[in-house]
Amino acid sequence: MNKSGIGVGSASIVLMFAILCLTIFSLITFVVAVNEKNLIDVKVDLVTGYYEADALAEYILDDILTAETIPDSIRGVNIYSGWDNEREVETTYFFCHISEIKALYVNIAVKDGSFDILSWRMYDTDDWEYDDSLNVWTGE
Repeated sequence: MNKSGIGVGSASIVLMFAILCLTIFSLITFVVAVNEKNLIDVKVDLVTGYYEADALAEYILDDILTAETIPDSIRGVNIYSGWDNEREVETTYFFCHISEIKALYVNIAVKDGSFDILSWRMYDTDDWEYDDSLNVWTGE
């Protein structure tokens, strides 16, 4: 008896290989989707925190303009002020909390019931340390 063609065993091996490939691809897709969701959640928290800090900063600026003297704290935020000899105005700055590692830094110049914004930016509050523990080949 001489058999020709593809046997049942080889067809089963091809089918198992295809199922294995599809399983691996679906697992990779799932892991990528979970990681993307985590990144989006972090971004949403950052954007939400920024706009909450921005609104708080606006309220603080309004309170500073209506106050006769600049207080040390407004709405739970410490206010730092001093005289700027170069501009000949009183400057005030404060930090509004955005997240564990970011804050909104606001620096204004107050003069005659109005203010000029000197700086309004996100500021990293976390300490950054240079890591040189990885030995990298420099070609020598």
